[in-house]
Amino acid sequence: MKANVGGIDKVARIVVGAVLIGLALTGTVGVWGWVGIVPLATGLFNFCPLYPLLGISTCKTKR
Repeated sequence: MKANVGGIDKVARIVVGAVLIGLALTGTVGVWGWVGIVPLATGLFNFCPLYPLLGISTCKTKR
């Protein structure tokens, strides 16, 4: 898995994922909040499986 998530994208994914999971744990949004696991995991692993299919990468290129 080559890293394709970086910078602000990574931080946003982690924050959104953690907030959704937190809301699910408190019962505010119900079961749908557990979908926050996906952005949290992609942010932590620096890899989004959808990005290669779309030809997108938010990581800075190493030169």
